Amino acid sequence: MAEPYRGCVDCDIHPSVPSIKALLPYMPDFWHDTVVQRGIKALDTISYPQNAPISGRPDWRVEGRKTASSVEDVQQQLLDAWGADYAICNPLYGVQALLNVDMGAAFAQAVNDWLVKEWLDRDERLRASIVIPMQAPDLAVEEINRCAKDPRFVQVLMLVNGEMPLGRRFYWPIYATAERHGLPVGIHAGSSYHHPVTPVGWPSYYTEDYLAQSQAFQSQLASLICEGVFTKYPALHVVLMESGFTWLPSFLWRLDKVWRGLRMEVPWVHALPSEIVRKNVRLTLQPIDAPPTAEQLNRVMDQLESDRLLLFSTDYPHWHFDGTAAMPEGLSPELARRILVDNPRATYSRLGGQA
Repeated sequence: MAEPYRGCVDCDIHPSVPSIKALLPYMPDFWHDTVVQRGIKALDTISYPQNAPISGRPDWRVEGRKTASSVEDVQQQLLDAWGADYAICNPLYGVQALLNVDMGAAFAQAVNDWLVKEWLDRDERLRASIVIPMQAPDLAVEEINRCAKDPRFVQVLMLVNGEMPLGRRFYWPIYATAERHGLPVGIHAGSSYHHPVTPVGWPSYYTEDYLAQSQAFQSQLASLICEGVFTKYPALHVVLMESGFTWLPSFLWRLDKVWRGLRMEVPWVHALPSEIVRKNVRLTLQPIDAPPTAEQLNRVMDQLESDRLLLFSTDYPHWHFDGTAAMPEGLSPELARRILVDNPRATYSRLGGQA
């Protein structure tokens, strides 16, 4: 591994819940018995299809079990190899897809407690996002308050495709609680699949679903800004995970232009949307939707007009690069260090950085 990776913070890795049985010890008796009696086998609906090639690099797969379902695999394949100081666990499990909100809360609590016992307690380099039942903000607030007592939880995890635009006041209790605890809100690619993942209906293929995620991030970012979330909660940071980032300059140019013409409709948006994004929003690096040459990539970096927006991530175990090529070539050493070390530590105050 190249020396600049030493001391980095990996802001997006995905430990897999190996089976429903792994969560049963962390459930209250009622929900334990409910899961067993109903024969619920798994809640993997919002994660990558397990056998899709993009879901796990060949050299990170272990025959006979889910990819990234063992802390020992993560230690060997990622933490030791990369020399990371920290890696933030973002488990993608079907908590948000459940229509029974009480069951969703029970699964969220079980996933979080499983993370603590089976992952955080076994390696001091691991940190985690708080899985919440975002379909029930009151229960989500309870879970944030419960988990925030453990400083190893550094973020609140939400999905980009849910029941409604994320700027709606329905979700504001979640943002208020996250801001009070100094926790960023991480919005990750994924869906509850209660509604189509594209604005024109259901796609036929996973390829279309995967591609549509970046469109959803644009819609949700516009919603957060226009609904006034960052005006109401100015200290809140939002991290867009697996969103890509090369779409951001043109999106902000268009949003700034529209805002200038229609800002009388949203008088609480006191600054240019681009200024709000550069202050309150961050994006993880992988998967990189970059142009093919270093010169073109650096042009995009210049168009971002900030060296503080991007956070290093491998998106382990998903297959977005081979070998150790998690960072794109051609970045200046100064920008590379910001992405690898400085920006993550400034974003996640619980890692001990300075904003």
